[in-house]
Amino acid sequence: MSEQTMDHQVWGKLKAVVFDFDGTLAELHLDFAEMKRQLRVLAQEYFRDLLQTPQVPALEWLGALTVSLHQRDDAAAFELEERASTLIKEIELEAAHRGSLFSFTRSILRELQQAQIEVAIITRNCEAAVRTVFPDLDQYCQGFLARDHVHRVKPDPDHLLRALDRIGASPETALMVGDHPLDMQTGKRAGVLTAGVWSGNASQDDLIRSGADLTARNCRELMIVLKARKLL
Repeated sequence: MSEQTMDHQVWGKLKAVVFDFDGTLAELHLDFAEMKRQLRVLAQEYFRDLLQTPQVPALEWLGALTVSLHQRDDAAAFELEERASTLIKEIELEAAHRGSLFSFTRSILRELQQAQIEVAIITRNCEAAVRTVFPDLDQYCQGFLARDHVHRVKPDPDHLLRALDRIGASPETALMVGDHPLDMQTGKRAGVLTAGVWSGNASQDDLIRSGADLTARNCRELMIVLKARKLL
């Protein structure tokens, strides 16, 4: 469990906490490397010479592929996008059926509710996969925005800002919690406090380098950090 030196802004009591899902509130079973491998196999049907798999995530790579394909064949681009979206969703659902919430997830969300702190969840995953793992989500979360619900997913700050708007919270009273550098980038771009948990694939150092104001092993330990900092 660790705390970083927060920036010059003086943070008061939190009024809202926005969580990532996979790796943060639930066990991470998604194999992103395999997702990109399968996307590459599919994309090779549309591109004669496909360069090496880039470092960007699958969603961003798919976006770049479809933009490129639109330049010479609109119909093929729409077809690739539809087939790839279906492929990605199938991978997400398969992982969801093997997944589960962390043992502490419901208790910490309930604790935040009892403290009258608004709770939201944003994720690049699809809604069906999240609800497979967390079927009673609506009892614990006032604002849920999956990939299906937004035009621009995180790290675009619009994803987070829309969630804050839905729960009636402002950036200066909110905290973004996630297990990936993209979550820290999202929070910084939206002007909110950020907390990184290394319960997913990223290390504590990865999260700190990405701008995490606070870090903890998991969300349960993060609650201790937030109380110690008198943010709750």
